[in-house]
Amino acid sequence: QLVESGGGLVQPGGSLRLSCASAGFTFGDFAIAWFRHAPGKVLEWVSGINSGGGVTYSVDSVKGRFNISRDNAKNTLYLQMNSLKPEDTAVYYCAKDLYGSSWYFGSWGQGTQVTVSS
Repeated sequence: QLVESGGGLVQPGGSLRLSCASAGFTFGDFAIAWFRHAPGKVLEWVSGINSGGGVTYSVDSVKGRFNISRDNAKNTLYLQMNSLKPEDTAVYYCAKDLYGSSWYFGSWGQGTQVTVSS
């Protein structure tokens, strides 16, 4: 089970920190990723992190602005989002690797809404 939190309304240029709390599986054994779904657009992969936290990947549009991290002791994934833009507005979901380190993701959370607007 994955539960996202931390979304909200923020002005352009602002920051938010999303969290994804996990339960029911060995968190530290799985790669985890953030996705987002904006109105009228397809689901987009945003950023992923391997099980140990030492390897991360992000889509070009968020590089230098978003930072993914994890705390395996707390079974929690984070997404620090800085310099937010209106085009970052979306529902953000976390998902775990289906097999551990395949980089195929599923088992979605319920999502958290991020709205960037003045």
